Amino acid sequence: MSVQEPDTIVVAPNFLIPITRRWWSKETVAIVTGANKGIGFALVKRLGELGLTVVLTARDHGRGVEAVESLKGQGLNVHFFHLDVSDSNSIQIFASWFQLNFGVVDILINNAAVSFNDLHENSVERAETVIKTNFYGPKLLTEALLPLFRRSTAARILNISSRLGLLTKLKNPKLREVLVDEESLSEKQIEEMVNLFLENVKNGSWETNGWPQVWTDYSVSKLALNYYSKVLAKRYKLQGFGPSVNCFCPGFTQTSMTGGKGTRTAEDAAELGVRLALLPPEHLPTGKFYIVGSTSPIYSKL
Repeated sequence: MSVQEPDTIVVAPNFLIPITRRWWSKETVAIVTGANKGIGFALVKRLGELGLTVVLTARDHGRGVEAVESLKGQGLNVHFFHLDVSDSNSIQIFASWFQLNFGVVDILINNAAVSFNDLHENSVERAETVIKTNFYGPKLLTEALLPLFRRSTAARILNISSRLGLLTKLKNPKLREVLVDEESLSEKQIEEMVNLFLENVKNGSWETNGWPQVWTDYSVSKLALNYYSKVLAKRYKLQGFGPSVNCFCPGFTQTSMTGGKGTRTAEDAAELGVRLALLPPEHLPTGKFYIVGSTSPIYSKL
């Protein structure tokens, strides 16, 4: 079986998707996780500038409060609630608070993520934490909020992901065969892959079992997130209702995760991310992977 990536939309770094009409209002509610700094903060700021109501979440309570106060000082309608996506109890507390205070959500941007690698060294010492935060965090939060999504064609989920989670990074042929069979792929199979990876890390066999060789645990977490997004998107497409689900790789961006190095700023990445998140309902795809490239926007199977 040939190896294919998820449906991928390549966009140029300077390409601005035109917002053909303003379908949202101040009643439109967006949630952005991991947003006290970096891309997350820039996403909240831009959404607020465009007139949406935004809920900023952060694991660090003090930094989250400080971030929101700075945005409120600019006249933006932004709210804060503490959320650690690696903690299922924290997710449930947040979901209950959100339901009580807002009732419905229109946009969820799963941005919170961690990595313990740097630009020169690869490590899997904290693989369990990385998987719990980067894969299970967005998955459990999404599931907790699904009943609260506004029943409209405008509801959408955008998972901030990475090209490191593309299928070509995985060299294990059996696992690739499972993932590429999108007709039968299930959440259970994705979780089995993740559990196998963690087992290989514990017994020291991960290097010889075909896992990605660069930022290994981070790459596996994003691989799982990408394919979970595909499964979720297909489910709601078949049912004929529910939010669209897409992924976005902002590329090599100047954030704390990259040590401040990168080819674009967090603000540049957020500008494109927001435009993707605000696509008009009639032009909103699902199950797609947006990736920043160097060419004009095209639909491609990479």
